[in-house]
Amino acid sequence: MDTEERMGLIKEVGEEIITEDDLRTLLDSKKKPIAYDGFEPSGSLHIAQGIMRAINVNKMTKAGCHFKMWVADWFAWANNKMGGDLEKIQTVGKYQIEVWKACGMEMDNVEFLWTSDAVKGEDYWKIVMDVSRNTTVKRLLRCSQIMGRTEAQAQQGSQVLYPAMQCSDIFYLEADICQLGMDQRKVNVLAREVGPKLGFWKPVIVSHHMLMGLGKPASDIKDPVEKAIEMKMSKSKPDTAIFMTDSEDDIKRKLNKAYCQEKQIEENPVLEYCRHIIFERFKQMDIERPKKFGGDLSFSDYKELEESFAKGDLHPMDLKQATAEYINKLIKPVRDHFDKNKKARELLERVKGFEVTR
Repeated sequence: MDTEERMGLIKEVGEEIITEDDLRTLLDSKKKPIAYDGFEPSGSLHIAQGIMRAINVNKMTKAGCHFKMWVADWFAWANNKMGGDLEKIQTVGKYQIEVWKACGMEMDNVEFLWTSDAVKGEDYWKIVMDVSRNTTVKRLLRCSQIMGRTEAQAQQGSQVLYPAMQCSDIFYLEADICQLGMDQRKVNVLAREVGPKLGFWKPVIVSHHMLMGLGKPASDIKDPVEKAIEMKMSKSKPDTAIFMTDSEDDIKRKLNKAYCQEKQIEENPVLEYCRHIIFERFKQMDIERPKKFGGDLSFSDYKELEESFAKGDLHPMDLKQATAEYINKLIKPVRDHFDKNKKARELLERVKGFEVTR
């Protein structure tokens, strides 16, 4: 692939890229740039963290990137996830890796690394100290949204340390590209600012779209990033998300309850599923319905589906039922993996027994 083809793939992933010129220069100069994403092991994976994450990683590796998946167990510990129990957090991390193996993430150019291994060496902490010396507590607190918290909610000392560590991860991992969600934007911008001061580089930021939760969207939040955080799926609100081991009945029930106003395109979570997941994995979407309601429909791309829905030719309940069927097809191999693989099944049973804390 030439640079423009690689750019095209990465632009499919990035809802925002800082900057496209820097990305083009990087791809021109480096055949196999390093991209990274970090994840807190903090409970069962939902579909945005599972299938959508796999879709994006596969595009990045197809574009020539080596992808480092950062198992941020110490970050989950600092953020008081799983009640602050590090052993439980690490069990969840192992479970999540099993999910990605089963949901279609192409592993040839993917590497899983753990924060708990990195913190054993002084090289890691030297970078954390350098980053901390080149920013302020106020600036670190403004980055609190990367933890899924507002500035006022970040009360523990560990939650002040968290952004400094995440900024340091980029340089410790030698990451050329930060390929995280839009909610991680602030700390990635901080890395671009402090990197050159510390003798490092300005990482390229490729921020992926954050899939909406299934509930009614927040209407009174003006900041687009804060609104995306509020609207995204949440493990603490199980019915707003479809999890990677949900049963077929669970998937149907959650989608039947999902917010999906007739003819409404904007802030419609069911259409989001179709756009960002179903049409990424299937060449067409067939919708069955009785002849008295117009008969079956078939769409070869998302735009066709959206136009039909906007005109009122496609009813929300027909869309919901078809979406549930396609999502179930994608999740079934993961359920099968956890049914048939003893190690994976034992991990899942342990994770199900844990209390998820925000």
